[in-house]
Amino acid sequence: MTRPMLILIAGPYRSGTGDDPDLLARNLARLEEAAWPIFRAGHLPMIGEWVALPVLHGAGGSNVGDPIAQQIMYPTAERLLAHCDAVLRLPGASTGADQDVAIATERGLPIYHRVADIPPLAS
Repeated sequence: MTRPMLILIAGPYRSGTGDDPDLLARNLARLEEAAWPIFRAGHLPMIGEWVALPVLHGAGGSNVGDPIAQQIMYPTAERLLAHCDAVLRLPGASTGADQDVAIATERGLPIYHRVADIPPLAS
């Protein structure tokens, strides 16, 4: 591998939280735990919520339970996948992450299930 990949980290964010802010934050932190190892391997990590949440707030939404969130959260991930080279699917039930994997599979992108499986960038 000679060029960095943009890798979407997909896993549970909203699933099973009841939209509790503390549980959402815990899930986001879990997604973010994978960011450093991906970066250390020479790639660029991406999490859909890093983009979607500021867009949601800009649209006047205050949380993922707002009706406007349906127009932003999943569509953001789908748009990001048009630019991503791969997906890291973390364990756990997640409709959104499953959709990300389905879209990535349709587009022929690699799906990794462990950070260790992501090939490092050749130096």
